[in-house]
Amino acid sequence: MIQFIESKNIDKVKWNHCIGNSINSLLYAYSWYMDVVCEDWAALVENDYESVMPLAYRRKFGIHYIYPPIFIQQLGIFSMVLLDDEISDRFLKAIPKKFRFIEYNLNSYNQIDNKKYKIKNNVNHLLDLIINYEAIAKNYSENLKRNLKKANKTGVNISQNIKPEDIIEIFSKNKGKEINKFGINEYAILKKLTYIGIHKGYIQTYGAYTIQNELCAGAIFAVDKQRAIFLFSATNKVSKNLFAMPLLIDNFIKNNAEKNIVLDFEGSNNENLARFYKSFGSKTVNYNTLHINKLPFYIKIGVFFVKRIRNFVWLRNIN
Repeated sequence: MIQFIESKNIDKVKWNHCIGNSINSLLYAYSWYMDVVCEDWAALVENDYESVMPLAYRRKFGIHYIYPPIFIQQLGIFSMVLLDDEISDRFLKAIPKKFRFIEYNLNSYNQIDNKKYKIKNNVNHLLDLIINYEAIAKNYSENLKRNLKKANKTGVNISQNIKPEDIIEIFSKNKGKEINKFGINEYAILKKLTYIGIHKGYIQTYGAYTIQNELCAGAIFAVDKQRAIFLFSATNKVSKNLFAMPLLIDNFIKNNAEKNIVLDFEGSNNENLARFYKSFGSKTVNYNTLHINKLPFYIKIGVFFVKRIRNFVWLRNIN
């Protein structure tokens, strides 16, 4: 039997045991992670936490809807038993009908019938770190190898345990200016998430310093027993000519080679980013976004125009 349970009523011990021991475990789905990034969340729980499905939701203008939270690429169904189309279908049908609009990123293990549901295919990139560093580096692209040699000649130094706010500051002053979805609230969530993750032993921070000892690039990695997620990164204009970010990622790979984990680059559908991630020898893995829209027609029209306006403003800001 599948039950809908609000987060405050979830048995967090059983929940985290299921996530940690599921065949498709992801750090995003742990209760502490969900508590930080979601305003409200609930879950579908099968039997005694044999399989679970976290749901981040909001309510606006009296309408309940499910959305993909920031700093979470994938959620979906997590299970300690093998997953199939039937299980996925059973969970999706168990989502309460009060949720009239659903945009939800399933994980790569969740397969659903695209004849029954509207889905969008997304691209992710994974790099297995189980082999030694030399073997991994052999699969780097020739361009990446050249850039790493250049980076090593610039005197860029890679350090760990960088303050999260220093990385966030670089992002907010550079790329963050182009992205409307990042504001004070989102930066506060990231800072809190990073510090809690560091305290729990799940999050690591890396920084790249110039020869003048100025931080020019940084990254936040979320690491558990199966996967290291390239959660957040930031660069300034100086870092590009120093090839600081490729060197930083290479340093992380070197430090974690021969561990039974994969480096999850968290994307991307963006061709330029995908090319960069592929240059490290990563493999493409797909996951689906589920779309369900049962809103009244007049609200659908309003949502359409709001999205068009937001896209127009975003394009105007970056041009």
